[in-house]
Amino acid sequence: MTTEGRGRLITETCRRSSNTCPSSEHIRLRCPRRFGGRLRRGGWMPSVVLALAALWPGPVRAAGQSTVLSVWPDAVPGDYGDIGPERVRTPDEAPTKDAKWITNVTDPTLTVFLPPPEAHTGTAIIVCPGGGYWNLAWDLEGEEVAAWLKSVGITAFVLKYRVPRRAGQPERLPAPGPLLDAQRAVSLVRGRASEWGIHTNRIGILGFSAGGHLALATATHFDRRGYDAVDALDQFGCRPDFAIAVYPGYLIEQRPAGVEINTDTLAPYIRIPQETPPVFLVHATDDRVAGAENSAEMYLALKRADVPVELHLYVGGGHGFGVRKTGQLCSSWTDRCIDWLSNRSLLSGAVISE
Repeated sequence: MTTEGRGRLITETCRRSSNTCPSSEHIRLRCPRRFGGRLRRGGWMPSVVLALAALWPGPVRAAGQSTVLSVWPDAVPGDYGDIGPERVRTPDEAPTKDAKWITNVTDPTLTVFLPPPEAHTGTAIIVCPGGGYWNLAWDLEGEEVAAWLKSVGITAFVLKYRVPRRAGQPERLPAPGPLLDAQRAVSLVRGRASEWGIHTNRIGILGFSAGGHLALATATHFDRRGYDAVDALDQFGCRPDFAIAVYPGYLIEQRPAGVEINTDTLAPYIRIPQETPPVFLVHATDDRVAGAENSAEMYLALKRADVPVELHLYVGGGHGFGVRKTGQLCSSWTDRCIDWLSNRSLLSGAVISE
């Protein structure tokens, strides 16, 4: 299908004073199409959902006011090796000093953050922190993001997926285990949606950096589940209904060190099947960790495939700004994301009740 006319380039000049916003322009690329039709699928199966909720075997743990669920009921498929106990990186070994970095994850979990009942929209988002598939920026790109989502009525599920890479997995390529964790997480949330008052066709995924890659991989591999069904929850689809990727990496072709990187080509493992859900992309043009070419090339590929996609490029911001207010224009990406969600009727609608 042709995409001519579907994309449009919008330049938005920042209205803040130069003292609070060093960026002069914010570039927004939008490929509009109604969130619906063949891309919107899934529906209510209340009797099946209730039965599955009663049968759920996974452990449930308390974490303050949040609930922590094991993603897998028993053995974690595809995992191997002894990497030691899960731990938080010490300040001396952490990649940066502004985040809580978790590593050695062997028991993937979902931490549930429920919005206030009066604000509940029935929409859910699975949050994937970044960390290069070596660590997880648990607060910066996990808990703080969940707090923001709660504030706009979205139920957040922060995914603690497997890190670091296991022995023998290439350093410059995505690790395979996290995709299985994310696919399972989508099925789990959809299968137990009635417990949290969630619409089964309003389950999205949001990720940062490597987690942004994971969000996009989940959105484009829903037709290739990477593990055999482990229980009845896996009868529920693992296709997210929308995906949000903030400064994602691992999207453009990578070459060995010392060899020039072709920044005009998506990595060969990137695929865009039919019914890929709508995508929202965010990047700063001065990102030196995962260049903005990652999002730009992904935008173009999605647009060519006639997938609804919106890209926000910011002149300043670097890498790893999360949802924090930095004083730069990139901090407004959350407002633009709310607009995008609202335009797709994902922030309105009655709360599901039995």
